[in-house]
Amino acid sequence: MAGSFNKVMLMGNLTRDIEIRHTPSNTAVGNFGLAVNRKYKTQSGEQREEVTFVDCEAWGRTAEVMAQYLSKGRPIFVEGRLKLDQWQDKNSGQNRQKLSVVVENFQFIDYKEHNGTGSGGGGGYQQRQGQGQSQQNNDYGGGNEYTGPGGTKIDHDDIPF
Repeated sequence: MAGSFNKVMLMGNLTRDIEIRHTPSNTAVGNFGLAVNRKYKTQSGEQREEVTFVDCEAWGRTAEVMAQYLSKGRPIFVEGRLKLDQWQDKNSGQNRQKLSVVVENFQFIDYKEHNGTGSGGGGGYQQRQGQGQSQQNNDYGGGNEYTGPGGTKIDHDDIPF
C-alpha cells in the first residue's frame, strides 16, 4: 500500500459556543460543533438542503483564539484531520466510536449581524506541527499577527472584536 492522506476542509456555522477544557499539563482543548449545509435539486427540480453536523476539537493556542473570537452561529472555515475515538460504554459494555475533526488551521469568514453591519472576518490561524503530539507550537501568521485577505498581515491588537 502506498502512503495515506488525511485532510479535511469544511466551511460551516458553529452549532454551539466553543467549550474550553485543559489537560493536566494545562494545554487548552476546545470542543465545538459545525453545521455544514449542502443545497441540491432533486430530479423533479425541487430545491432541497441537507445539513451535516460535525464534531470538532482544537488544541492549544488555536482553541484559545477560537473561543475568544467565535460564538454559536458564526461562520468559519476549518482545515484539519479526521480522528476516530473508540471506547467501551460504561453502562452497556458495548464498543462505541466517534469520528471527529482535529482542527489544524482556521479562518474567520465574513459575518453580517442582524443590522447588516459586518463584524470583520477573513483572518486566519495556523497551528505549526511539531514532531510529536505533545509539541504543539502555534502561530497565527507570525508572532501576534493574523493573515488577512491577500496574505496581508494583521496585528492581533488591530482586530476590532
